[in-house]
Amino acid sequence: MLDNLNNKEMKLCKGKVKNDVAAAEKMQLLKGLLDSLGNVVLAYSGGVDSSFLLYVANEVLGEKVLAVTAKAPTFPESEYIFAEEFTRGLRSKFLAIEVDQLSQPELANNPPDRCYYCKRQLFDILKKIAVENNAGWVIDGSNLDDEKDYRPGSRALKELGIRSPLLEAGFTKEEIRKYAKESGLSFWNKPSSACLASRIPYGVPLTKKTLDIIDQAEELLHTLGFSQVRVRHHGEIARIEIQISEIEKLISCREKVLTGFKAFGYTYIVLDLEGYRMGSLNLTLFSQQKA
Repeated sequence: MLDNLNNKEMKLCKGKVKNDVAAAEKMQLLKGLLDSLGNVVLAYSGGVDSSFLLYVANEVLGEKVLAVTAKAPTFPESEYIFAEEFTRGLRSKFLAIEVDQLSQPELANNPPDRCYYCKRQLFDILKKIAVENNAGWVIDGSNLDDEKDYRPGSRALKELGIRSPLLEAGFTKEEIRKYAKESGLSFWNKPSSACLASRIPYGVPLTKKTLDIIDQAEELLHTLGFSQVRVRHHGEIARIEIQISEIEKLISCREKVLTGFKAFGYTYIVLDLEGYRMGSLNLTLFSQQKA
């Protein structure tokens, strides 16, 4: 029995060593990729993925990396603030740019492929910045898990020749968070974010007023202590998505939520009992495609 137990433990240890080696190989591959790129412009959103990529790129490339963050109607203000503070802490080169997304009818009309037009506009600008700064490449924080969701913006990245080092090195979101934690980075468990347009059903025109309301509503929930939140906008109805484990907490502060959301202009405030789901507004699109 002791021999069997020892054999079992040895197999578990070997599995762990193999996983650790694989993870270490990915990190070495990532650093090698970044080193080979030389001067780069990094599309920095302030999210976990691009923050981790910036951290590693800053370590490998130093002054050769320029982080660029866009201030635009569809991007949460809190993410911009985080991006500014994080780059300052790293002493990384940082540039903030204004992007008038809603000037594009193709994007403002909110079609199912709106992400394509958004990415195309943003990365066109970043490529010009790269030329101005003698950078050979524009890079972003896309990873393996991004390929599991509906992401028409990836087509724009391919058309423009944007490099995605995390994806090329085979990193998943879980691995990125793991490495960020092991590196002592405070953002390792930062809730995932997404452009504010993803809260509005396809076909409903995007306006700055609506996007600002959604941003304020989600910020209210964050200030009340909720971690992962989405406020799905359905006209007069706000559909709140939070972690299942936090539903009772929301009920306990319902008056603050109701008062705040009604001040933002919502008439009906509802709680989605399925909880937070990444890309939940894409479910209707997928069901229509299968029909």
